Amino acid sequence: MVKRKKSFSLHIEKPTFIVNRERAIKNIARMADKAQKSGVLFRPHFKTHKSTRIGEWFRNHGVECITVSSVDMAIYFSKNGWRDITVAFPVNILEIEKINKIAQKITLNLLVESKETVLFLKENLKSRANVWIKIDVGYQRAGISWDNFNAFVPISRELSKAAHLSFQGILTYSGHSYNAKSKKEIIEIYIDTLFKMKEVQKRLKQENIQEVKLSVGDTPVCSIIDDFSDVDEIRPGNFVFYDIMQLDIGSCTEEDIAVSVACPVVAKHEERNEIVVYGGAVHLSKDSIVQKDGARIFGYIAFPDKNCWGPLIKNSYVSYLSQEHGIVKTDRKTFDRIKVGDILMVLPVHSCLTADLMKRYITLDGEIIEAAA
Repeated sequence: MVKRKKSFSLHIEKPTFIVNRERAIKNIARMADKAQKSGVLFRPHFKTHKSTRIGEWFRNHGVECITVSSVDMAIYFSKNGWRDITVAFPVNILEIEKINKIAQKITLNLLVESKETVLFLKENLKSRANVWIKIDVGYQRAGISWDNFNAFVPISRELSKAAHLSFQGILTYSGHSYNAKSKKEIIEIYIDTLFKMKEVQKRLKQENIQEVKLSVGDTPVCSIIDDFSDVDEIRPGNFVFYDIMQLDIGSCTEEDIAVSVACPVVAKHEERNEIVVYGGAVHLSKDSIVQKDGARIFGYIAFPDKNCWGPLIKNSYVSYLSQEHGIVKTDRKTFDRIKVGDILMVLPVHSCLTADLMKRYITLDGEIIEAAA
């Protein structure tokens, strides 16, 4: 039997999601400090990590209010003592029984974007809930278009008539910031977002709806902007781990990325300078970025380094994914250095999806962290 040189402190046999706890906690502390200095509520989105254990890292930095992406996730975190939760997804009226059950136990914040949903909640919601109107400022995924002023007034008026529905304000997600190519473009997106939200706020105040809070939430904007004093709360999520996409658009540095997937090397193809790793689409997701030369990247490569991973290896990346296989493109020098049975660290393009696929994380000191199903 060939003895492998031990290059990593953890015993790895298959694709394994590794969390650098120190980096993640630094990311949390930095964002919490930014919110505190701006005088805004820090309501982080927990869809990225989906873990009660990692949630405790946030609690240690004063976080008491959180965001989730589903009613089921709200139930999961409520069982761990979280008592103020925003479900940042338009109300699915088919889940009213679950919504009623959790609304009895916590301060529940719901999103609406139609008068019909408000009327349904007025008739069928049995407990008190806070309600935000979801607006679209350019992402064009969900929410009322910011300039469709005539749609906001009827919704807010219906909310004011319901004793158990408390209108909080307007909430948006500037997801188009993920398409930005520079910090300057991210700043411009935030300026545009703020202008549009202020316009909606002003219009509602003209209709005698005075209390209109503003909630924003994408990681690129929340990472680049320092002063959020013009809004009431921020809801970033991806920042706890960051990833290659955030690195590519300038939202973070390489040293901020707190996760990677340890993938065993199972084959080498000398004629193509390609490495085959055990780590495919079911582990990494098929999210990708495209480089200037047209190369599609599904993850960057680093070598294990003591209890962490080293710097990204130049000219080395996952170029193709099938269900279980990952194909790593590299140069000749790096190719010769890698042996079958080695472990390569793949830094994912989109850590939210990778974490969701893996569902179990391991810290560098060996702690196993389970995430929500």
